[in-house]
Amino acid sequence: MSPGIQKVEALDAGHFVRVEWEDGSESRYPCVWLRDNCQCPQCFLQSARARRLVFEDLDVNIVVKEVALADRKKISITWPDEHASEYEAEWLKKRCFSEEARAEMQEDLFLPERQYWGSDLQLPEIPFEEIMYNDESAYKWLCTLKKVGIVLLTGAATRQGELVKLGHRIGFLRLTFYGPTWQVQDKADANNVAYTTGKLCFHTDYPVLQHPPGVQLLHCIKQTATGGESEVVDGFHVSNKLKKQNPQAYQILSSTAVDYTDVGVDYCDFAVQCKQKIIDVDSRGQAVRINYNNATRDTVFDIAAEKVRPFYAALKEFDDLLNSAEHKFTYKLKPGDIVTFDNWRVLHGRQSYQSGSEVTRHLEGAYADWDVVMSRLRLLRKRVLNRD
Repeated sequence: MSPGIQKVEALDAGHFVRVEWEDGSESRYPCVWLRDNCQCPQCFLQSARARRLVFEDLDVNIVVKEVALADRKKISITWPDEHASEYEAEWLKKRCFSEEARAEMQEDLFLPERQYWGSDLQLPEIPFEEIMYNDESAYKWLCTLKKVGIVLLTGAATRQGELVKLGHRIGFLRLTFYGPTWQVQDKADANNVAYTTGKLCFHTDYPVLQHPPGVQLLHCIKQTATGGESEVVDGFHVSNKLKKQNPQAYQILSSTAVDYTDVGVDYCDFAVQCKQKIIDVDSRGQAVRINYNNATRDTVFDIAAEKVRPFYAALKEFDDLLNSAEHKFTYKLKPGDIVTFDNWRVLHGRQSYQSGSEVTRHLEGAYADWDVVMSRLRLLRKRVLNRD
């Protein structure tokens, strides 16, 4: 049921409009925001869902000349220049400025809920073919990926190219210096430590980029008989543990800019440099992205000498927590498995395996950006749940 309006009036010398709803609640809307968001064809291009009103034409001190209840589902406003605006009740209700309404809208837009885990992870699994051809399954996959941070897709063909199909299902893949997709296998003169048979420590991919890829996709095409197990750890869960256990260490890792470097030749030649904090935090001090890759952490370190040892001590404590038995989850990919995970949250690693005269282990990898993934999630939600 769409909300109904009981009463509407101007307040604060016309700077606010108060809406009283039929359920007894009320909302207050600043008039400058109402004028900025006029939905008429002159001010808003409906086909693009984009504002046409030029900001320089907006009077930030504007007040209403007249406000009226057109019917219980709409209000109308006349402005001092006689411009007329109408606002639907449902549109207004969703954009209420109360703390509760704003939190509900943000949750609806960004799905911030997280399910933390450690060694007790129940790795979510969905058949690859289901998410490719069934919207409900694809929606479940992306919702779980956002909430848990990792989902295993099973039953893909054991050949290159399946990730390209998966990319098309989402929208498109992220191109990097290693190509649109890349092959993880033992290579002579490897230009990346992943292209060896050695152990890979817990890391996030590509912190050397200003905007690291948000989602990583790894497709197992061939698996070695012994070794090569995959390991994952919930970086946000571990960051919360560190914050409680050693607030000073957390402060150091969330405020110190670490130099990263990657130089070589692959899709094209590259020489990349970047500064990242190991733990990126939001305005509330909550971790929103982990940027940790020991292999590409530069020998250059742009901090005062006396701060170096405290930084190493903080990083060692964080690394110890990552590697503790209670936090890490170990599994082994089977040919046809595609593991999809949040590269901003989930750190991954690999146990070593034996090198041979031929390739014994082959994964194809790719990246996608969270913007692309969340776009597809919202479109699928609208289709699956019939929501606007």
